[in-house]
Amino acid sequence: MRAVSPVDALIAFAFLAAPAVAVLVALVIAGALDWPAALIAGLVISFLMGLVLRWHLRRVATLQQAIDALGGDIEAPLPTAHAQRTPLCPGLDAAVAEMARERRRQRHALQETVASGEAILTALPDPLLLLDEDGRIVRANPAAMEAFEGPLAGRDLPSVLRNPALLAAVDGVLQGDAGRVVEFTRPGPVAHHYSARLARLPAPAPDGTLAVLALHDITTSKRIEQMRADFIANASHELRTPLTSLLGFIETLQGAAREDTDARDRFLGVMREQAERMSRLVKDLLSLSRIELHEHTPPRGSVDVSALLHSVARTLEPQAREKNMTFVFDAPDVPAVAGDADDLAQVFQNLIDNAVKYGRAGSEIRIAARRADAGSTLARRLGRPGVAVSVADRGEGIAREYLPRLTERFYRVDAARSRKLGGTGLGLAIVKHSLNRHRGLLDIDSPVGEGSVFTAILPTAGESRSDPSDKK
Repeated sequence: MRAVSPVDALIAFAFLAAPAVAVLVALVIAGALDWPAALIAGLVISFLMGLVLRWHLRRVATLQQAIDALGGDIEAPLPTAHAQRTPLCPGLDAAVAEMARERRRQRHALQETVASGEAILTALPDPLLLLDEDGRIVRANPAAMEAFEGPLAGRDLPSVLRNPALLAAVDGVLQGDAGRVVEFTRPGPVAHHYSARLARLPAPAPDGTLAVLALHDITTSKRIEQMRADFIANASHELRTPLTSLLGFIETLQGAAREDTDARDRFLGVMREQAERMSRLVKDLLSLSRIELHEHTPPRGSVDVSALLHSVARTLEPQAREKNMTFVFDAPDVPAVAGDADDLAQVFQNLIDNAVKYGRAGSEIRIAARRADAGSTLARRLGRPGVAVSVADRGEGIAREYLPRLTERFYRVDAARSRKLGGTGLGLAIVKHSLNRHRGLLDIDSPVGEGSVFTAILPTAGESRSDPSDKK
């Protein structure tokens, strides 16, 4: 509680005592009162005036305390009302004290409302951005900061989202247009599709917010639509040949070769090969579809690369022995990588299986894993520290002009040889999309006549991306 200063009290006393002193002086001058009596009377009046002033200032201080409580710390104790001790204005201090209590109740209610709003904003699963009249981000919820990787408050919207249609809609809403809904694609290593809803507030909020931008991630639904179309197109194209062969053999066995035992055995062997090819094709198509469906959502686990490589190699040793090939490991202690063990097992299996298929008989397949520490070329390409896993064979190599298309679906440099070796044309496509999901990279080096080296570069577990290009 703030006290009245001595100077203020002295001034107040002077103003109150001045009339009485003036009367006493006038009486003395008029001869109606002698000086000793006037002095005694003045002292008595001063004493009584001091008592009245002291009592009054205490009441004023109490009221001042109550008034201060209206705008001060809501947890500070409220003053006690003394309604019966204020005869000059009965109930005034009690009314002020009650006003302070009511104001405190309102502030508590407001704080609870704000806290509830903050909790809702924080819990929203979709990104939410609050924009001011200049299109600058005032606030962003945690989902938005996670989606765009970093603090967003104070940044201009075009530095976060550069889609022209979205920015045009934002400008329109800020200038007074009605709410808008815009679908757009955010490019990157893995494209994200969003449905953006824009709404303008009737008036700017205290923090400057004038518009709200809510983003709903529709990547999954878009991918499902694309997967359905791709699956129908790919399956109808790639399954037509083996199905046609099967139907032809079946018709032959039902007709002219019905009693031909040699032809039946030969045809059944070919039919089995075609059926197995279709089975592998459907399996790879389903695997690719599953990976693409979740490609925009990075895995949250961690994987021991060295142990996984040895496990995958053991499953492929029988095929390697058939060609008298050996695995040579160079995988010292490397850190765990961020990823899904099943997906990465399929990545490594496809790479090692290709090395077995296309490597020369009797040659070595070198499987290596090494760190890509911060500052290295690989780490800079990845945008963070990582682990590089390479599979090198001693095959014929691949001409440079074919390398950019190796990860396309069903692309084969030598289609006949690929089908003969049991390839579906989807193995490297699966590798590419799985590495995209892991926010990794695939590097291919394949000098003709020397062999091929396929290198998967994966981020170390627990590391965050530092490459700003990923935030576009």
